[in-house]
Amino acid sequence: METTLRKARKQDLKSVLDLVKELALYEKAPQEVTVTLADYETDFENNVFDVILAEQENEIVGIAFYYMAYSTWRGKMLYLEDFVVKAELRGHGIGKLLFKAFLEEAQNLGASLAKWQVLDWNEPAINFYEKYNSTIEKEWYNGKILKKDFEGIIKLIK
Repeated sequence: METTLRKARKQDLKSVLDLVKELALYEKAPQEVTVTLADYETDFENNVFDVILAEQENEIVGIAFYYMAYSTWRGKMLYLEDFVVKAELRGHGIGKLLFKAFLEEAQNLGASLAKWQVLDWNEPAINFYEKYNSTIEKEWYNGKILKKDFEGIIKLIK
C-alpha cells in the first residue's frame, strides 16, 4: 500500500489527537492526555506546532508532531514532540518516511539540532533511533510542572 506524506491542515487535527491518544495508551498513560481538540485548533492556527502526516488510502496512519524550540548551546532546535504510527502498521517503513521528513524539515528550517524523548523501556523506538545514529542521552533527567500546580509552587517560591 502506498504511503504519502503531507503537512497537516486544521481538519486533520481530530485524527492527530486520536493518534496521540493511541500513543499515550501504548505508553501506559492515557489519563495524561488532557489537551482538547479546541486547544489543538487554536494552537495550530497560532503556529505553535506543525504536523507531518502519513496517509494510506486517504486515512491518516502516522504523524510527526513538532515545533521550533531554542537551545542556548546550539541555536534553533526542532523538537519532535510525538512520533506515532498506527500499531498495526508499525514495521512497514512508515516511521522511516516520517522521520526522514522531520529531519528534512529541520534542515529546511535551518535548525542546528533535532531532539526528542523516548521512554527507557521502549526498546523498539530506541532501536529505531539508534539505527539512524541518533544519540540517546541517559544522563539527563526531565523536569516538569503541570499547570494545575503552577499557583501552589509559585507561592512556595519566595
